[in-house]
Amino acid sequence: MKKYSPNDIISVTITAIEPYGAFAIVDDDYTGLIHISEINGKFIKDINKFIKIDSNIKAKVLEVDEDKKQIKLTLKNVKEVRKKNILKEVGSGFEILQKNLPKWINNKKNEINQIKNEKK
Repeated sequence: MKKYSPNDIISVTITAIEPYGAFAIVDDDYTGLIHISEINGKFIKDINKFIKIDSNIKAKVLEVDEDKKQIKLTLKNVKEVRKKNILKEVGSGFEILQKNLPKWINNKKNEINQIKNEKK
């Protein structure tokens, strides 16, 4: 029975980065490679800007070599919420904007009207 199949989304840990791709540990038996062309759909000059050693990420299985226990992986079309991309409201959040926006708009209107009156 196969342990991994194409299109499976699996968790991997990045162990090494080379100019052409990133190596990953999948589990005690399997290793993986994410070729630089499989990071996203755009040209990537420096893979280190997208992947860091020891990071745990989700990847999609492209191919499995059962004899060598190696998996070709991709990050394309893998939906993963990364903690650094989640916005959190801190302190009063938008409350300050809600409270002050009318005052700021009114101040700006007065400033504009004053400039118009000076030009007359």
